[in-house]
Amino acid sequence: MRDLFFGQGTGHSIMLLAFVIAAGIYLGKFKVKGVSLGTTWILFVGIVLSHFGFRADENLLHFLKEFGLILFVFSIGLQVGPGFFHSFKKGGLTLNMLAICLVLLGVITTYVLHLITGESLVTLTGVMSGAVTNTPGLGAAQQTFYDVTSSGSFLSEVGSSDISASLASGYAVAYPLGVLGVIAVLMIVKAVFKVDLKKEEALLDGEEAGIESAVRVAFQVENPAIFGKTLVEIDKEITNKFVVSRILRDGAVHVPLASTVIDKDDKVLVVTSQSSVDVVTMLFGKVIDMPKEVWDKLDTSMAVRKLVITKSSLTGKKLKELKIRSTYGVSITRVTRAGVDLVANPNLTLQLGDVILVVGPDNAIDKVAKAVGNSEASLSHPHLIPIFFGIALGVLLGSIPMKFPGIPQAIKFGLAGGPLIIAILIGYFGPKLKITTYTTTSANMMLRELGISIFLAAVGLGAGENFVSSIVNGGYWWILYGALITIIPTFLIAVIGRLVFKLNFYQICGLLSGSCTNPPVLAFAQNAYGTDYTSVSYATVYPLAMFMRVLVAQLLILIAVA
Repeated sequence: MRDLFFGQGTGHSIMLLAFVIAAGIYLGKFKVKGVSLGTTWILFVGIVLSHFGFRADENLLHFLKEFGLILFVFSIGLQVGPGFFHSFKKGGLTLNMLAICLVLLGVITTYVLHLITGESLVTLTGVMSGAVTNTPGLGAAQQTFYDVTSSGSFLSEVGSSDISASLASGYAVAYPLGVLGVIAVLMIVKAVFKVDLKKEEALLDGEEAGIESAVRVAFQVENPAIFGKTLVEIDKEITNKFVVSRILRDGAVHVPLASTVIDKDDKVLVVTSQSSVDVVTMLFGKVIDMPKEVWDKLDTSMAVRKLVITKSSLTGKKLKELKIRSTYGVSITRVTRAGVDLVANPNLTLQLGDVILVVGPDNAIDKVAKAVGNSEASLSHPHLIPIFFGIALGVLLGSIPMKFPGIPQAIKFGLAGGPLIIAILIGYFGPKLKITTYTTTSANMMLRELGISIFLAAVGLGAGENFVSSIVNGGYWWILYGALITIIPTFLIAVIGRLVFKLNFYQICGLLSGSCTNPPVLAFAQNAYGTDYTSVSYATVYPLAMFMRVLVAQLLILIAVA
């Protein structure tokens, strides 16, 4: 029992890790003026216990830290992957340019502190890595210092007064404020600009649905150009997306087929995108006030039901390949994906978990339900092969060294950047390649929370041993330096992003946490402000920011030892 509570074995390490996570999550439930640090408490519980002599196996901690971070970023990548490139088109270039500016401002602040204070640039590089919670940057700096000086002895002397040892000590001292500093900036920005969270979320909801969101419009056909033409022929007239779900002719409501001929004065119920309403109006002729409820009363035999795509074999297929209208005589009027209504365009690529709105006779809809699966219980079954295969590919990508002219050390995406990139690519291209990547929201959240909790606990237990001694031996100045490196760049970029580029507050949260490669801040923003929109901006800037953080850490070391 003594070894279990005070030893260094696997059982002791796992039990200690579990206690740190449980205690941190419990403390995260308490709020001060409505604000809580959430899972970030796990980090501080780990530091406190480590300081008082509770140690975990060093090799196990290293593994858990990296694996936890991989689980966290991979689950984020899967979640934001389907909308990642769309979001990049809608402002990703701006976000990445701001992220680069934030990284460079951090480097400038670090170098100015070196010139003003005379503090070693090697030490300040460690402080900078801690101030932006960038472990890969610290590792790259250590490796570069080792390679340049041809001496690795400093790696085992963390906490001593030796200048090389101060790399890791500076990181450990600056790390907590690296988390708290960005959180403080977010809270200050929210207060200064009087951010209304509900309004900010509503604006993003509108952009997400945007001009491509599905709307219902009723028309009376008055355009002579389409009299006597079939729906297939009419569809070729314009490139805009629309679906005719019902036709009212001679007092009877019909579900149209592709071969259905449109005549003068037909009344049609059309589903189209918001951006296409004007064009579709010109095509059919006249908008009439005839809501869906009126159509339902005219023909009670017509049913409208939502069906869920649960057959994995349908992943990656286009809607027209199902031949729903011609085979079953029913119409698919819209597809709902991740809460967003999409027009049922024939070329729309289906994904597992999509919800289709079907209009037609009950018996025909029952047949469609069997064809698409419509078994929500089957969605709870996890698809683990793409996840673990993706993680393996991500680690491989993150480990590939990239050489650049004039830089002696190779640059890597690392064990966080690689899996994130692969997860985004799998999330986006998976359905197109018939790879099932669907995970329920609860499963994704479990994977994400488990990963960040393990990561924070491992970092805290690893940093606490030298935390107090580093501060007592002059490292208290590093706290101030780290705070300046954290707060100055993040606050300036947040203000510029809000005033100049009119960024949404949630975009700023993702920009700052992603640019600082700061998972704890991302977790805080999601928990405190109650939305996942932050993750999209985080994932948009994270890969480039990670690359830049690793690059500048190595460059500062090369300048320091030159």
